[in-house]
Amino acid sequence: MKTKPDLSFWKLWNLSFGFFGVQIAYALQSANVSRIFTTIGADPHDLSYFWILPPLMGLLVQPIVGLASDRTWNRFGRRLPYLIVGALVAVAVMCLLPNAGSFHFTIGGAILFGLVALMMLDTSINMAMQPFKMLVGDMVNEKQKAKAYSIQSFLCNAGSVVGFVFPFCLGWLGLKKVAASGVVPDTVIWSFYIGAAILLICVIYSLVKIKEWPPQVYNEYNGISTEAGKPKQSSNVIKLLKNAPSTFWTVGLVQFFCWFAFLFMWTYTTNTVAHNAFDTPTTTTIAGVKSGDDIFNGKYIFLEQDGRKTLIVDHGALNKGVAENVFSTLSGAAQIVTADIATENVKGTWDLQGTSTYNVNNVENLKFENKTVLDAATTQYNEAGDYVGLLYAIQALGSVGWALLLPKLGSRKFSYIISLILGGGGFLMMAFVTNKALLVVAFLLIGCAWAAMLAWPFTILTNSLKSGNIGAYLGLFNCTICIPQIIAAIVGGWILQGFSRPGELAPEYLMMMLAGISLVAGSLCVLFIREGKEEPDDMKVTETPVISDNI
Repeated sequence: MKTKPDLSFWKLWNLSFGFFGVQIAYALQSANVSRIFTTIGADPHDLSYFWILPPLMGLLVQPIVGLASDRTWNRFGRRLPYLIVGALVAVAVMCLLPNAGSFHFTIGGAILFGLVALMMLDTSINMAMQPFKMLVGDMVNEKQKAKAYSIQSFLCNAGSVVGFVFPFCLGWLGLKKVAASGVVPDTVIWSFYIGAAILLICVIYSLVKIKEWPPQVYNEYNGISTEAGKPKQSSNVIKLLKNAPSTFWTVGLVQFFCWFAFLFMWTYTTNTVAHNAFDTPTTTTIAGVKSGDDIFNGKYIFLEQDGRKTLIVDHGALNKGVAENVFSTLSGAAQIVTADIATENVKGTWDLQGTSTYNVNNVENLKFENKTVLDAATTQYNEAGDYVGLLYAIQALGSVGWALLLPKLGSRKFSYIISLILGGGGFLMMAFVTNKALLVVAFLLIGCAWAAMLAWPFTILTNSLKSGNIGAYLGLFNCTICIPQIIAAIVGGWILQGFSRPGELAPEYLMMMLAGISLVAGSLCVLFIREGKEEPDDMKVTETPVISDNI
């Protein structure tokens, strides 16, 4: 096998530069998805369900891209074709997602459009992200891999910071922070536009600067004979899991609590900060009409009595100021008619489509079922949304600084535990802090946990793997990042519903408390990790923590 040549700094830089643009796209998605869906009218209790898509797409797409690109050779290269497709789709979707509320859809239609766009965006980001990781493995020798991944880590963090602060900076430059009800503000829309443009430039730069080795050269440098061109049959997954070292499971348990917590952060931070630190006003709408335990929901709700239909709910708002006691002036039997479409002909007469009719015996017992949410069309809410991006950038910068201290804090387990406890404290602070400056401290503490989560799990695991299935185990271990997020997204809405009272604002700050408790639980689980024996000081090799996938 030929030895891979040393590459200059700028060649190593070029291999990873596109990661900068991809990470900007990922940061914009992470910081603004909940804000976008809240703005277009999503119920806070449903927000976590939208977050099922990002980790699910990562779980499905990344292994597929890895396997497919191993078998791809064409005029564009081996890994680059997937970068091209992923990046082009991401650019297109980034121009569409923030406009979900601008196409005059119904609330349901806007949410459905946003969900499809989010699924496409996360799929394409994952497709564009993987080639850069693989290119380093393909073309960089063992001596320079630490340096190559350090460059990639720097570009990853730099892209995150830029993406996070875009809305805040554009607001500071004078773009409108507030838009009409249901429409995403210009600061967010233009952040996605600029992010898409930077991603496109980074991809073009990568295509010009990166020259992948042709198959013959690749095989020579990676010790693959022509006769052995066929890929080896992979080990049985069940057998791999059965024979996995205990570290695989104990570190995976820690991962569960960590990523569970951070999914709650991405889902509920914007509304928590908007309510606690920015005094965002609330708005009360009508979710339906209640008769005993029965609730009748619809875009339009009519009360029909004596052949006359009276509109009492119009797209969740009180019709023409009808008061809560409207039913107390009526009596007797009536019908509730819900409709998807309602067109008024003359006063008191309507053409209805998509109707359902329900009989009620005592009209005077009917009540409105109210829903109170933060008013996403206010200045306070949108300033909070921009500020959250700044806080995420502070978290990213804090994690970089803390990562430099991690090796100096004693053993890996000790630094791991301390980092997660500090992060848990940051989440608990966020749940109750009303001061904007103190929120900076909270996110710096959360950055400590983030640094440890990206550094130690894969490092500890790879040090415990002695078999020839390291790649397979790392692929399986990636599930410990995705699966906890999927579970958190599924149960998040149920948990929040359990804390909520009908008609009152959903207490999303309590989800930050749960995130903090989850991180502390993860820190306790670190005690169960059993690492291999340390080598004598004179035999130790300088260690560079393995950075896991930023899914």
